[in-house]
Amino acid sequence: MTRTDAATGATTATRRSGRLAARRGPLALGVGLAVIAVLFALNALAPALMPGIPTRAQDGLTLAISVLIESLPFVVLGVVLSIVVQVWIPPGAIERWMPRRAWARRAVLSLLGMVIPVCECGNVPFARGLLMRGFTVPETLTFLIAAPIVNPIVIITTHQAFGFGDGILVARLVAGYLIANLIGWIYSRHPDPDGLLTDRFRDTCELVVHEPGSRWRRSLAQFLVELRAVMPALVIGSAVAGAVQVLVPRNALLAIGSNPVLSIVAMVMLAMIVSICSNVDSFFALSFASTFTPGSIVAFLLVGPLVDVKMLVLLRTTFTTRVLAGMVVTVVLAAFAIAVGVNLVA
Repeated sequence: MTRTDAATGATTATRRSGRLAARRGPLALGVGLAVIAVLFALNALAPALMPGIPTRAQDGLTLAISVLIESLPFVVLGVVLSIVVQVWIPPGAIERWMPRRAWARRAVLSLLGMVIPVCECGNVPFARGLLMRGFTVPETLTFLIAAPIVNPIVIITTHQAFGFGDGILVARLVAGYLIANLIGWIYSRHPDPDGLLTDRFRDTCELVVHEPGSRWRRSLAQFLVELRAVMPALVIGSAVAGAVQVLVPRNALLAIGSNPVLSIVAMVMLAMIVSICSNVDSFFALSFASTFTPGSIVAFLLVGPLVDVKMLVLLRTTFTTRVLAGMVVTVVLAAFAIAVGVNLVA
């Protein structure tokens, strides 16, 4: 078989797989919606139908549903924005405004979140759209890390909660921008950036790129593909977040709130556990401001939107486990160092 025949066969197989995925898409979406409906029903009827169910289990279910409800609208919005970027914006329309140098492109993309008013959950499908459009992995990671913090809604809510007191707002914005560009630079040194992506995501890229038909048909196909990829991760991540919140004793974290070092560790752990949307996490953190140090509050506001358990499950749909491990280590260490600095200055 010649190379041309092999390429033609591969393209035909990809298109066939794309048509099969498009047919299975509505079924997968229906199953996902049914699972969400069952979770809502269980949450509403559990006390009446199963009076013997343990209180902690009921609390875990309630917390999981709360995280799911909070995240779902932003995920759908992120999927829609991803489709706009991938299908409706003409080729080159975004790229021509980007600087040529890699570091400058990352610096600009890390500010893109200022015009994308979605939380970290919605940024994942949007970032997948950027990757499908041809942006590199380091550039996309820079956007992913910065966007949940430079988001205009996040800036407003953080200001409403803390104002400019103790430098919490300024520290969050500046540190989030710097951490994002640090992670982008680290992964730009990787010899094989495409190896940072999961095989499943690369297959998804092939399906979407080779999807035939009009823009509306391609939009529908990508909408189904993205929801099928993201929704199971969102449900699992919400369930894990609810279970961890119930199993980890919060009193143990609160008991060390006044220690300048241990308080940072406690709030980092809490941020990874509670998985609160970055659009409202400032008001949650405000309840700890009287007992925890300003640096620990900054650490909470940095770590939560970037590497909480729900976010990690969503990111796993696109990036390998080694990438996520590196991100967690980088974010936590950087947030810890910045928090210590805030404690020294405040």
